[in-house]
Amino acid sequence: MRLRPALFACALLLAPLSLSAQEPPKYRSAQEILDASPASDWRMPDPANTLYMELAGGRVIIELAPSFAPEHVANIRTLAREGFWDGLGIYRSQDNFVVQFGDADAEDAAKAKPLGSAKAKLPAEFSRDGAGLAFTRLADADGWAPEVGFVEGFPAARDPKTGQTWLAHCYGALGAGRGNEADSSNGSELYVVTGQSPRQLDRNITLVGRVVKGMELLSAIPRGPEPMGFYQDAAQRTPITAIRLASDVPEAERTPLQLLRTDSKTFADATEARRNRRDGWYLRPAGHIDLCNVPLPARAP
Repeated sequence: MRLRPALFACALLLAPLSLSAQEPPKYRSAQEILDASPASDWRMPDPANTLYMELAGGRVIIELAPSFAPEHVANIRTLAREGFWDGLGIYRSQDNFVVQFGDADAEDAAKAKPLGSAKAKLPAEFSRDGAGLAFTRLADADGWAPEVGFVEGFPAARDPKTGQTWLAHCYGALGAGRGNEADSSNGSELYVVTGQSPRQLDRNITLVGRVVKGMELLSAIPRGPEPMGFYQDAAQRTPITAIRLASDVPEAERTPLQLLRTDSKTFADATEARRNRRDGWYLRPAGHIDLCNVPLPARAP
């Protein structure tokens, strides 16, 4: 049907007006996205896979990763239940690297604290077959792995050719120290990354979890001497009152905590908001974010 000239002219006049009325979607900051998130996008950490490290300054909360290091996590549970770390301390703090804790006399058979019923030797659990894992891939390229993303709340990487998947050494990652042999760890000597992410350690050491609350208590610990941050004076160590499984702590004494699901829309939207910040201060949105720079939000319910 042909339009009459008058109607056609009106259509031309109105078209630009309707297009100009379509404003671009308003930019929302990551915090605004989190504030508007539905309750279903958050989860409670499993008390049976959560450690409470009690220090004089407060509580450090650690989520364990049995999907990646089942043997280590089982041994750590045993050590915690039997009070292995109670009364020991953080005996190493290396600048821009890690803090390490456990038995400072572990290599001295005459002084080493017994492991109790925990295993004295564990297999290396550097990576695993990714079959059955829900991998939420990050869009950006990574210098350390073909693909990176998140599995069950943990920063992870994978090789799509082999299917192997592994946890990444991001800030707050918890690892199990070992000797030269790949299978020389027993899970009693642990470290937490407190510096720039040492991704060169990926697939060379077993990662067993991550700190989800209380990192400020570890990152502020005074640094030990060069070259590796081991305290020469035992008095400089940070005492550990206890390390317990949350499931062994009375419910009234547990810390209420929710973690954002890394497979949720809220997490995807908040990550994208950080990739392309468009608030008043940022003049050039980066359009990129590194795996270890993606925050993993936690909150009190």
